[in-house]
Amino acid sequence: MTLVDAFAGDVRVVDDVAAAFAQEVIAAFALRQGPRFSLLVSGGPTAQLCYAALAGERKRIAWQDVDVFWGDERCVPADDPASNQRLVREALLSHLPEVGSIHPMSCSDGPDAYGRLLAAQGPFDLVHLGLGPDGHTASLFPGSGALSAGTGDLVALAEDPSGRNPHRRMTVTLTAIARARRVVFTVAGAAKADALAAVLSGEDVPASRVRAASVLWLVDRAARPPPAGATTTAGVTVAARAANLDRQRTAH
Repeated sequence: MTLVDAFAGDVRVVDDVAAAFAQEVIAAFALRQGPRFSLLVSGGPTAQLCYAALAGERKRIAWQDVDVFWGDERCVPADDPASNQRLVREALLSHLPEVGSIHPMSCSDGPDAYGRLLAAQGPFDLVHLGLGPDGHTASLFPGSGALSAGTGDLVALAEDPSGRNPHRRMTVTLTAIARARRVVFTVAGAAKADALAAVLSGEDVPASRVRAASVLWLVDRAARPPPAGATTTAGVTVAARAANLDRQRTAH
């Protein structure tokens, strides 16, 4: 098992990840360093709950001062059920008053165009990330070439080499994430427990490689890793666990 240098970040176990995320965004907005606030959004079921919770607290943020960007997107139409743009619009943006600016990702525009947009933006005030059962974050999958993008590349095209996650993607790179003033991971559910344990133990999965000025992990009790000295499910690494799940699906 390959290890990274060390776990980077603070872990906070909470009863309600979505509600805690909303409070983090509100706090980060209040402490922003300039007149505007840049938010990079994510996708997935946990993110959807987080954005619904944030929409419920919408009056506590001056949304006309917020610039919204995407961290990754599937190469599907914007109204496709798999689209992160659709998820964020339905869970959050459609419930807000006027937002300062909105910058969806589009695979048809290509990574260079979005990379130039991010470069012009400068450091993000808050980057929201999730965690997949295989340890991926954004659309940075284990074994993906996007993980080794050059230091000048802020956005890359990506695919999951294992095939577990469908659709070609466009994603921010580790270099882009490292520009953030604050990264907030949200992790919920027992299905993420092995992946989280792998990250906290220093196993080299994509989420373990995230570095930024400040990294916070909001984790619910179901996803909290087992006590020190305990093994992950079946005593295997998260990568082997994912492979076992694939074999079980094939057998059925």
